Amino acid sequence: MKHMIRFRVTQEDGWYTASGVDLAVVTQARTLDELTKNIKEATTLHMEGETELHQEYYKDAPVLLDVELPSFSHA
Repeated sequence: MKHMIRFRVTQEDGWYTASGVDLAVVTQARTLDELTKNIKEATTLHMEGETELHQEYYKDAPVLLDVELPSFSHA
C-alpha cells in the first residue's frame, strides 16, 4: 500500500505556510519553490526523530500539497 505525505498550504502576508496533515511538520517560505525545498528538509528532519516503523511507513512516499487559494469575487 502506498502512503502519501499531505500538507495544507496557505498564503498570508506574502508568506506560504505548509502544515502537515498527518505529520507534525510546519514550514514557511516566500515562494512556492522555496516552500517545496523547505518541506523536503523539514520532513527529512522530522523522520530522523521517528521510529524505524514510522520511517518505513512513509519511505519513498509522494508529497501531496493542498493549496488554499485566496478568495476571489465573481464578475
